[in-house]
Amino acid sequence: MTAALVPLVVLLPLLGAASALILGRHRRAQMLVSTAVLAAVVVIASVLLAVVDAGEPIAVNVGAWPAPFGIVLVVDRLSAIMLLVSAIVLLVVLVYAVGQGVADRHRETPVSIFHPSYLILSAGVFNAFIAGDLFNLYVGFEILLSASYVLLTLGGTGERIRAGVTYIIVSLVSSLFFLSAIALIYGATGTANIAQLSVRIGALPENVQLILHLLLLIAFGIKAAVFPLSFWLPDSYPTAPAPVTAVFAGLLTKVGVYAIIRTETVIFSEQDLSLLLMVIGGLTMVIGILGALTQADIKRLLSFTLVSHIGYMIFGIALGTQLGMAATIYYVVHHITVQTTLFLTTGLIERFGGATSINRLAGLLKASPFLAILFFIPALNLGGIPPFSGFLGKAGLFLAGGEQAAADPATAWLVWVVIAAGAITSLITLYALTRFWNMAFWRGREELDGYESVLLGSVLEAPEGATVTATKTTPRLMVAATTVLVVVTVLLTVFAGPLFGLADRAAADLVDPSSYVSLVFPGGVQ
Repeated sequence: MTAALVPLVVLLPLLGAASALILGRHRRAQMLVSTAVLAAVVVIASVLLAVVDAGEPIAVNVGAWPAPFGIVLVVDRLSAIMLLVSAIVLLVVLVYAVGQGVADRHRETPVSIFHPSYLILSAGVFNAFIAGDLFNLYVGFEILLSASYVLLTLGGTGERIRAGVTYIIVSLVSSLFFLSAIALIYGATGTANIAQLSVRIGALPENVQLILHLLLLIAFGIKAAVFPLSFWLPDSYPTAPAPVTAVFAGLLTKVGVYAIIRTETVIFSEQDLSLLLMVIGGLTMVIGILGALTQADIKRLLSFTLVSHIGYMIFGIALGTQLGMAATIYYVVHHITVQTTLFLTTGLIERFGGATSINRLAGLLKASPFLAILFFIPALNLGGIPPFSGFLGKAGLFLAGGEQAAADPATAWLVWVVIAAGAITSLITLYALTRFWNMAFWRGREELDGYESVLLGSVLEAPEGATVTATKTTPRLMVAATTVLVVVTVLLTVFAGPLFGLADRAAADLVDPSSYVSLVFPGGVQ
């Protein structure tokens, strides 16, 4: 009975998108359909997580075609966690977008376009998390990317069109790498099923395995925005409307991270590229946060911190231990919620203060103390201040790194270098965010004109950045949605013990993928 729920997480958003398109002239009906669909997915994802955590993973053969001949949908603990977190975030951001749309008469998010595209994006994200074969994973990516092209260019401004063109080109290159890798893998092994590949891939020559492995990592690395494949992100995400930017920042890169986890733990579990991943993780941390230091615009600053903190997840994947994977899963959940929250808060700041640059904002603490709190809490969280989830996730990763260094003295120096890079990155993140808070919130409004400070000495405005915009009303629905996500980020700390326990059980499944493989192919298939 529970297995019947699995396809619904994809079917409901697709049917909802079709319904929203038909209801293009009825705004309230569209908003009701979109909200109801994502609320239903939240409920289904909660049930699936409870079921798989209490028992075994769930595999569904679509159309009753057995794997590998048909499409198989698989939900294990990791898939269920990602489904639930992404569904909650998508629902809250949708409520935020509805509030913004009603207040602005849908200029930023035209209802007839936004809601169908948003639901299609959701379907693509959900499909990627439950895909049991590489081609279905590719389909999930393409579904979400096709919708993201539309969402990124909403409004049709020149800045958004330029950013959209860059995003489309990079996405197409990534898709080309991914599709080429699938074709080569299928040609070499006769299957694209993830579970069956874990059995067959080891029979290939080592150099062939390495080529296929690197092709997948390049494709997923572009999607996850790891260095040096992250150049496109800071110029693409900040131009979109606030709710779109929030979803992109919170979820889309994590789909790439999820794909890397599956690649490393199931498909190529016997081939060790941990040193390469560790170097990439460390460089992603450092290069990303150095870019954030030079930004005056908070949207670009957050985009660079987004890139930087992907490095922590790559580091945890590179460790390959159960503790490292558990900390990575916990950190992914933390980062999805916190990064989304910060971008939603930035949308409120832009409406209330009329700008997003620290050169044009001041006095917000006095004008809106609640908005100051909404930004301050997730900022401290992302910066890794105890006892927030950002600190707990980083502490888990560093502890796992220390254990790995003790177990393998030959590579211990590299592990400690990356741990040091992670600690420095966390401090710089905190500095960059508190600098913005001090300038935008703490500084008095009367000090704005002619204000000089060493904090502003090295920051740069966004390329072709817009001048100060007019302030707008801040609907209660937008504030309420942001507040809900802030509360969720705090709950990640309050319930850190049970959540980390869940992440640890999911990590145990990843370290030993035999249950995943035997579920799809009972008895094993060569």
